[in-house]
Order: sequence, then structure tokens, then C-alpha cells
Amino acid sequence: MDVIDWLLASDPAISWQAMRDLTDADPAKVAAERAYVAHEGLGARLLARQDPDGTWQRSGDPAWIPTLFSLRLLRATGVDPAAPEVEAAIVRLADGFRWDAEFGSKPLFDGEVEPCINGGALAIGSYFGRPSASLAQLLLGDQLDDGGWNCDAPRSKRSSYHSTICVLEGLLAYERSAGPSPEIAAARRRGEDYLLERSLFRRRSTGEVAHPEFLTLWFPPGYHYDVLRALDHLRDAGAAPDPRVDEAVRLVECRRQPDGTWLLDGERLRGLDVATGETVGAPSPWNTLRALRVLRWYHAGRQLPATRPAPRPG
Repeated sequence: MDVIDWLLASDPAISWQAMRDLTDADPAKVAAERAYVAHEGLGARLLARQDPDGTWQRSGDPAWIPTLFSLRLLRATGVDPAAPEVEAAIVRLADGFRWDAEFGSKPLFDGEVEPCINGGALAIGSYFGRPSASLAQLLLGDQLDDGGWNCDAPRSKRSSYHSTICVLEGLLAYERSAGPSPEIAAARRRGEDYLLERSLFRRRSTGEVAHPEFLTLWFPPGYHYDVLRALDHLRDAGAAPDPRVDEAVRLVECRRQPDGTWLLDGERLRGLDVATGETVGAPSPWNTLRALRVLRWYHAGRQLPATRPAPRPG
């Protein structure tokens, strides 16, 4: 199987990103393929699930859970924010959704109180043309002394991998939407260093694997952390491959199957009522796309040294 051809024949959300990130295709052809995302496949299914009040509802869950997680996944599809269907969906969302009164009854893009949720809200709002300067500043104020973030702060003084990756994605999206900000960029780099100082998955204190799930490959990740999500963020941020990612890259490489694909280890589908089209334990177009572009980014910048084998999950 030619893995690139397999990705190009996948859902439009995958195929257009594969064209852009793995084939160096003509930008006009990439844009033409991207235009299908709002009309076919996962992107279209997500847009179709929006309720008239602008939210995404799922029985038994507060409205914010399916709304936030559906929008996280819609952002991952790379749908064009300027597509009329997308613009209309964001207008409905901005008009209809409000956080609970305890959080000030604010629009979704202004966030609530927990950094992991606010990082997602900032990433979504920024991607869809609604960057919130007040939310970005709130997250800067939440940064802990070790460089990361934690939803349990101030009770906890130590950062969380989960919270930190959510905020990093939000700050990067904000920079791209609102324009360069030395203050935001410096905070983001401190957060990235928090992860890099731990080789993206280890405890700084002992060098042990911080959590076995950090070594597994999930999609969609929700607010949960794993090494592929961290590597894809660093790639997306345009960071030069740092020697401190070597072990994490080796981990991703060793998960490659004989047919050239990567499997789906698990899904974080809390609040989602839309199937991604993938099966746990089977070849995953999403994980394969992300792994291949991470490896392309990495090997363009440096070579893997001969070091100890990567740890295995479990």
C-alpha cells in the first residue's frame, strides 16, 4: 500500500492536509481540496450536527461539553473559516452560546476559569476569527512558575501536561489570528520548555514515564495529552527540532506498522455525537497523517542519534 495515496483518498479533512504537509502540492490544488471539507466527510457531519441555538447538544451532557469538543474536532479538520457554512455556524454559536452564570454568562470565545478549557476556547475562537485578547491575558496570568499550566491551580503549584498542551495550542492560534505578540510568544516558549525539559513524557524528578497514556496515540485527543500531540504542536509552531524530542520521535517511529501506517490506540469522544470513521486498533489515517508530518519536520532538521530504544506503552 502506498500510504500517501491512502491518505489522499481519505476524508477531505485528511486528504487536503496530506497534500499540503506531505506532497508539497500546488497551493491552488490544496485550496481546492480543502474546500470540500465543509461539504463532505467529517467536517460536513460536524456542521450538520449544530443545533439552531448555535450549540452542539448531546443527551446527558451540559451544552458546553459537546459544543467545545465538536469545535475542537472541527478545527482539526482544517475547514476553511471563510466558507459560508462555517461563518454562519460561528455566528449562530456567538449569538446563542453562553457559559453558565457562575462563569459570567460570557460567549464561548471568552472562556470560563480552567486553563485546559480556556486554551481550547482560545484556539477555537482564534481559528474561526474571534480571538479574545482578554482570554489570552487571563491565560498568561495563569502560567505557573515552572512554565506550564494546571486546572487545579492555585491549589497545585506544579503544571499538568494536559492543561499545558491545551493552552499552548490556544496561544499559538491566538498569535496567528491577532498578530505577533512578544509577551504571548515568550509565555508559549516557556510552556514548550516545560514539556521539552521532560522529554515530552517523563517526570523531571525521576526520569520515569509520567503516565503510560502519554505514550499512546489518540484521536481525537480532547483535552488529553500524548507525545504525538506535543510533537505536532512543535511542528505547527515552526520550532526547530530540539534534541530533547529525540526520544519521543523514536517512540512514534517505532509505532509504525509494517504497512507504513499507525494504529488508533484510543479515542477521546466525550461529548461528541459524530463518528470520526476510525476504529480503535485499526490503521488510523489521522494518526498516520500526523506522524508522517512530524517525522518529515524532524528529519528535515536533524538526525536521530544512536541511543537507547524508545519505551513502549503499557
